[in-house]
Amino acid sequence: MKVAVIQMVSGADVAANLQQASALLQSAAQAGAELLVLPEYFCLMGQQDADKLAIGEPEGQGPLQQFLAQTAQRLGVWLVGGTIPLQSATDVARVCNTSLVFSPQGLRMARYDKIHLFRFDNGLERYDESVVLAPGSVPVSFDLPSKDGHTWRVGLSVCYDLRFPELYRAYATAGAHLLLVPSAFTYTTGQDHWEVLLRARAIENLAFVAAAAQGGLHDNQRRTWGHAMLVDPWGKVLAQREDGVGVVLAELDFATLEACRSRLPALQHRVV
Repeated sequence: MKVAVIQMVSGADVAANLQQASALLQSAAQAGAELLVLPEYFCLMGQQDADKLAIGEPEGQGPLQQFLAQTAQRLGVWLVGGTIPLQSATDVARVCNTSLVFSPQGLRMARYDKIHLFRFDNGLERYDESVVLAPGSVPVSFDLPSKDGHTWRVGLSVCYDLRFPELYRAYATAGAHLLLVPSAFTYTTGQDHWEVLLRARAIENLAFVAAAAQGGLHDNQRRTWGHAMLVDPWGKVLAQREDGVGVVLAELDFATLEACRSRLPALQHRVV
């Protein structure tokens, strides 16, 4: 199955971000990708975190959800919409950071709300997503019947979730073959932790990992790390892009996954 992870440098103009995303997705589809993954906050990297509240949509309706559904149908692909802000059912003051999955028919197949909310303060940079985001609580996976004849089970996660291996182990236990990590990692943390964490999640769960990313200097002067990449179950980086806007493509081979799990059946050796 050919997978594309998109790298963007989204800004404060939603319409411009959607136009750029559309062009990148078109390019990925033309290259033969069957599953396309946008990065976290692909629709908006605002001047301040509260800007997300202004574009928060009710579940099932709104221009961002319409864009994703129509694009998936138009291109005939599986599309994972990075994240968009959806209104919280329980907290009117905050929104959920939501990853939505659409089928080639434009039907919504899964919704995952980011569980772990990023907080960081090194004296120079300070982030606290909980100010405007309401956390999710439920791991979510979906099954993708691929043109390669296999049904891939895909586990959903977002950015800071990457630091919590128990989420991915739960997916592996539930039979996941592919783990998605659309992200907007900061430059500061990304340069030290991004690749090693992605490869670790792949190795320990003997699963493919697909990580879309934000990668560059944004309108709000925040700099993201980029390095969108695809990793195989042995921890090998199949393809990546360091920074800037682009499409990262790789063919994920189900036989490779089966071979890794056969020669090193670590998932069967778990004791605790």
